[in-house]
Amino acid sequence: MNPRTLTPSMSLLLAFEASARHQSYTRAAEELSLTQSGVSRQVQALEALLDVRLFLRKGRRIVLTDAGRMYMREVGAAIASIRNATLQAIAYRSGGGNLNLAVLPTFGARWLMPRLHSFYAAHPSVVVNMHSRIGQLDLETAGMDAVIGVSDNDLPGLTSHCLLEEELALIASPDLLRRHPIKSARDVDSLLLLRVATRPNIWREWFDACKVRGRTLRPGPIFELTSHLIQAVATGIGVGLVARCLIEDELESGKLVVPFDSPYSSGMRYYFAYPAHKSELPSVAAFRDWLLACR
Repeated sequence: MNPRTLTPSMSLLLAFEASARHQSYTRAAEELSLTQSGVSRQVQALEALLDVRLFLRKGRRIVLTDAGRMYMREVGAAIASIRNATLQAIAYRSGGGNLNLAVLPTFGARWLMPRLHSFYAAHPSVVVNMHSRIGQLDLETAGMDAVIGVSDNDLPGLTSHCLLEEELALIASPDLLRRHPIKSARDVDSLLLLRVATRPNIWREWFDACKVRGRTLRPGPIFELTSHLIQAVATGIGVGLVARCLIEDELESGKLVVPFDSPYSSGMRYYFAYPAHKSELPSVAAFRDWLLACR
């Protein structure tokens, strides 16, 4: 196959992408500062090159064919990536730009968000786009610049900076404690033990650390998100083990209570990590330096 068929010119692709977004040659022409007939001719030239019909006319409107919708998914994403890369390159002049950040949902909502205003105050030219992610992911494939994750070691293949040591606390609601007073770890195993899916053995580890062995545990509901577990504990369903940094507001308000002092270091740490080749990206460098100062 002729390589030119597989790599249409950018002018043809831009005409197609704008027409597909607006479903109108006229509006695409306004955006691209071209004539309506000029955009239409470029789309026709692309269809001729591909030998595929991309649009159908319905009255005064144009609609994508099935092939056109498939092509738009790929071409639209590719053009968006090119535009983002161009913005990032331009951002080097001002030390700004976008940061696409993958972050654990509960950590992002409860630790990061309350502090983020100070980052924007110091770096108004940087935009942080937060994407909730659970578990490991390939940053490049996912289109992310950096990640905040939790692990017992540096995140493999990435430049990692430790933000916090994870200290877990036993939490319960005031109502549950009135019904079932908890004075020590031995008072806990008769209650429903709530867990998050990524930490199925956390209760066994905690009981071992408290030197309470040989007890029959009552496994409770499993939650995908720690925030949902926190809400369930607050309603009195059972007890949970949660990183203290995620429950500061609930402890201060009295919505949740730590029944006895039982700090447990899980050996896990929260990390900010990114590919080595992005270390000098202005948005990554600015966010890294700010995060490390927040610790």
